Amino acid sequence: MKSLEYFKGCLIGGAVGDALGAPIEFMSLDQIKSSFGNEGLTNYSEAYGRIGSITDDTQMTLFTAEGLILSKVRQGYQGDAGIISAVYHALLRWLYTQETGRQEHLIKAYGTCSIIDGVLTGHKELFSLRAPGNSCLSALQSGKLGTIDNPINDSKGCGGVMRMAPVGLMYDDAEKAFRIGCECAALTHGHPTGYLASGAFASILSRLISGETLTTAIDDSISILKCNTNNEETLRSIDTALELADKAIPGPDIIAGIGEGWIAEEALGIGIYCSLVAGDNFKKGLLLAVNHSGDSDSTGSITGNLLGALYGIDVIPENWILNLELKSLIEETAVDLFDQIK
Repeated sequence: MKSLEYFKGCLIGGAVGDALGAPIEFMSLDQIKSSFGNEGLTNYSEAYGRIGSITDDTQMTLFTAEGLILSKVRQGYQGDAGIISAVYHALLRWLYTQETGRQEHLIKAYGTCSIIDGVLTGHKELFSLRAPGNSCLSALQSGKLGTIDNPINDSKGCGGVMRMAPVGLMYDDAEKAFRIGCECAALTHGHPTGYLASGAFASILSRLISGETLTTAIDDSISILKCNTNNEETLRSIDTALELADKAIPGPDIIAGIGEGWIAEEALGIGIYCSLVAGDNFKKGLLLAVNHSGDSDSTGSITGNLLGALYGIDVIPENWILNLELKSLIEETAVDLFDQIK
C-alpha cells in the first residue's frame, strides 16, 4: 500500500483537474482556442467567481468519501450493505447543499441523520451550484435508492465515474473496489455502462494505490470487466484508449476518437488515454485532458485522480495546489480515508 502522499495526490489531483476544466466545460475546442490562444487553456481561469474553483465533480467525490468513512462505523453489523447506505445518505447531504429548500422533505423522508451525519455540510463553500448533473439530481430527488438489480434510470452519464476515486482508495482488493464502485454508481446511474465504467475506474485506482503500474492496473480491470455482462461499451472505450496511446502524437483530435466525455465509458477512456501518454508529467496530462470539445472538468478530474494516485502529490504544480478551492478540506479527506486502511 502506498503512503499518504499518494492518497493526497489522488484527491488533490482530481480536484485540480476539475478546477482546470471548470471554466471551459461547455466550450468547443475552437472556442477554447479563441479565448485562450492556440495552445488552449494552460492555467487556472476564473469560474464561479474565483480562480481554482471546484465543480460538482469534487463536491460529490468528497461526499462519497465521507459516506465511505462513516460506513466503517456501521460495517461490523451491517456489512457491505452499510457501505452503500452510508454513501447514499452522504449523497443526499450533497443534494441538500444544492437544494437547501428541500431540507424539510429530506428530514421527513430519511430522518435527521441524513442531514447532520458527517462534517461536510458544515462547510458553507459546498453550498454552491456548480453545474450538477441532471441524472444525479433527479435520481436523488426521487426518494428511491437505485441498485444494479432495480435501476433508478437508464443513464450512463459520467456522474458515477467522476466521483468514484474514494472507493478505489478505500479498498485494496480490486475486485471489491470494482463491485462497490458499481453499486455506488448505480445509486444514480442505472445503465450498465454507467456503473461498470465506474467500477472499472475504482478497480484501476485500487491497483495503483497498491503499487501497480498503470498498464498492469488497467489490464487487471479489464480482466474483472470481462467477468461481467454488458461490458462491451466500457471494454471498447478502454481498448481504444490503449490503441491510441501507442500510435499517435497526443492531441485533442486523438481524444475525439474516444469521445467527448459526457458519458461514462468515454470519460474513463479519455482519462486513461491522457494518463498513459503523460507519463509522470502531471501538467501535460491535465492540460491534454481538459483542452477538447467535451466534459473538460470530468475528464480533467479522472486524469488527475489517476496521475495523482500513480505518482503522488509531489508531481502536481505547487501553484495549482496553492490556488485550489477547499484545498485543506480535500487534503483532510485524503487523510481520513488513509486512516481507515492503515
